[in-house]
Amino acid sequence: MRMAATKQATTSWRKRRGREPKSARRARVEHSIALLRATYPDAECALVYRDAWELLVATILSAQCTDKRVNLVTPALFARFPTVEAFASAPREELEEAIRSTGFFRNKAKNIQGAARVLLERFDSAVPETMAELLELPGVARKTANVVLGVAFQVADGVVVDTHVARLSQRLRFTREKDPKKIERDLMEFVPRPDWIDIGHLLIHHGRALCTARKPDCGACPLQDLCPSATQFLKS
Repeated sequence: MRMAATKQATTSWRKRRGREPKSARRARVEHSIALLRATYPDAECALVYRDAWELLVATILSAQCTDKRVNLVTPALFARFPTVEAFASAPREELEEAIRSTGFFRNKAKNIQGAARVLLERFDSAVPETMAELLELPGVARKTANVVLGVAFQVADGVVVDTHVARLSQRLRFTREKDPKKIERDLMEFVPRPDWIDIGHLLIHHGRALCTARKPDCGACPLQDLCPSATQFLKS
């Protein structure tokens, strides 16, 4: 009954072409999450890691790079530099060469090595478990911090906003914002806190499987009746 009511409210809102009430958006977001969870029951972080440090490094490497490429690079990288100390003391040129194929390798090497040195100096080599402390590390902004907190420590302090999450959040009208910080703010308002960690994984999986950037497969999408953009794409 509740799903039918949400569908009816969504259809009514489309016809009016007005601003969706917050209560209606919140209900639509919750139902969308339930459908995504049923569709992708095994959705989780695609990066391969053994501990919080390896996840931090992999997440830094994933900027402007696919998770698949990162997972090809990290086994040899962590074999060559097996500890935080090894990364901190590595010759910069060797580190750059080891991650070259991930793109932007000079800046990434600088940030990874900088993060390793801060961990050694201030955190006894351990990756911190708070947003404020993670943001003190070179190369770590909210997206990276949210990945590490949510995946490694199961701490829901925010919502991961990558390119998939941003695109789908806009298409689904969970937000009208374009800036990642503002998108995260809206998601934190409308997504129940227990779902903050999972929503990123679910939207990323959906963005890869069906709601692709160029040609979303709205006909096969479980969210078609809840998505304000579906009608537009189905006509094209």
